[in-house]
Amino acid sequence: MKVLFRDTENLSTRLALFRRIPLKAATLSLFLVAAAVASAPPKKHFMTGTAAKGGSAANLKVVPNLQERVAKFRRVHMLFRTASLSPRDIQLVHKLVEACGYLESIYWRQSDPEVLALYQSLATSPNPRDIQLRRYLWINASRFDLLDQNSPFVGSDPMSPGRGFYPPNLTRDEVEQYVKAHPEQKAPIYNQFTIVRKHQDDLEAVPYHVAFRAYLEPAAKALRAAAELTSDVNFAKFLRLRADALLSDDYFASDLAWLDLKNPKIDIVFAPYETYLDGLLGVKGSYGAAVMVRNERESKKLELFQQFVPDIQDALPLAAEDRPSKRGLQTPMEVMDTPFRAGDLTHGYQAVADNLPNDPRVHEQKGSKKLFFRNFMDARVDYVILPVARRLLEPSQAAKVSGDGYLQSTIMHEICHGLGPAYARTQAGKVDIREAIGPTFSGLEEAKADVTGMFALKWLVDHDALPKEKLQEYYASYVGGIFRTVRFGTAEAHGRAEMMEFNYLSERGAIRRNANGRYEIDYKKIAGALADLTKELLEIEATGDRARAENWFKKYDAMPEELKTSLKVATDVPVDIDPVFTFEPKVR
Repeated sequence: MKVLFRDTENLSTRLALFRRIPLKAATLSLFLVAAAVASAPPKKHFMTGTAAKGGSAANLKVVPNLQERVAKFRRVHMLFRTASLSPRDIQLVHKLVEACGYLESIYWRQSDPEVLALYQSLATSPNPRDIQLRRYLWINASRFDLLDQNSPFVGSDPMSPGRGFYPPNLTRDEVEQYVKAHPEQKAPIYNQFTIVRKHQDDLEAVPYHVAFRAYLEPAAKALRAAAELTSDVNFAKFLRLRADALLSDDYFASDLAWLDLKNPKIDIVFAPYETYLDGLLGVKGSYGAAVMVRNERESKKLELFQQFVPDIQDALPLAAEDRPSKRGLQTPMEVMDTPFRAGDLTHGYQAVADNLPNDPRVHEQKGSKKLFFRNFMDARVDYVILPVARRLLEPSQAAKVSGDGYLQSTIMHEICHGLGPAYARTQAGKVDIREAIGPTFSGLEEAKADVTGMFALKWLVDHDALPKEKLQEYYASYVGGIFRTVRFGTAEAHGRAEMMEFNYLSERGAIRRNANGRYEIDYKKIAGALADLTKELLEIEATGDRARAENWFKKYDAMPEELKTSLKVATDVPVDIDPVFTFEPKVR
């Protein structure tokens, strides 16, 4: 197989990009790993086995209830609405979508490299089971079911916690022992933008811009072409800087330029920001992208929240030295319609908002941007949250669950991703919180944003920034959202976070299950319980106490049997949406 390398690369780096997988009958190991290896050039795929023949792959082991699993995701069309756009704007969006396709191709190689050949081979199969299988592979971007603790729904090999970022079967303890013996290798191995490979007995860190060059170079070219189409000088500058960043893995300058954008008509998320996929060290970024068109009317409504961000930071139940001032920093907020997403923003859990970038250096120097994907939020509320809340909450409280209440809690969730400590204060000094906490960080950070967001909503009500009569609506919408999210299970960061929140609030009597199987919120207890939980989670992050974080989730993240029973009344309600875009997604 031809692989693109520069002549200056050494042989060990080239060989390190390939993974050896033992052959097993009736599993996906029938496929050559070369078909999905990170550096494979676009538009060339080599496959063996049944799938390579374009048949029904009848000898593959597929779960018998595949159709039921697919039915848990409701297909929702996310249309590209062009009424407010000029012909040149439309050209710009098309070029940005083209660029996104290259990140989509990388994401599959990060999530589950071995399954890509199967996914592609099923494209032309008329067999109904193959059609269902291909769709579920797309939903998960892997053969591992997000709703079933990442167990395989095709084949039998278990998921490696390191996904495509590390050699199979490598353990966290082995990594930690290796970097103790080779301290000079810790920084590259723990770097957010490297993949780790074994070369004989050594671990080697390969930069993303080397491992994925075959996709990043055309992605950068597309971004530069998009820069020529926009009339927004600052957006053009950002696109060119982001193109440079793709080829160097240094996103700092382009992140700062992104935060300098003033109410952009068209915007884009385009980076390996999130670390949800990395179950080994919890530090590796997976590529994600979103093309966004500004919703001006809804964006203006966010001005209220922007002015209070520094005050909320100062009010957090945390020592002053652990909550650096936010005064003078930027907190741009945008409500966007999102006609296309790729990578970690389009598979599995469908985000309705984001707080980016995640780099604490950027947070210290400039702040972060809060994005709200209006079309995705509307779909989540209409098709999932409202129906589930009506089944599980007492009717009088279910009636208080609303799209507006859920929006307010989501706004504060994203704001609070950027609040609290910027770094962990450890015996070793100032350490990135993500590195200090390890794989538990993703769930911890989602929970911190949830409960700190509700603490902040209460603060806004107490200070007359929001109406007091809306507080019960906010609490009901938050709890209704919990019932939606726990259905993902604890293998997913948001599901693990909200399962912990539910159990803690139940222990405190803020949520209780009645004899009829429905749940009721104790409005007198929930504010105090959330304040105490806010303090606990903020302190865990501030101290970087990995053991404290792991023990906390171990205590609280299992779903109680009575909740499993109650959730059965909502089995006909989709767990999430499966977005269908006007643009055809491409995996090269």
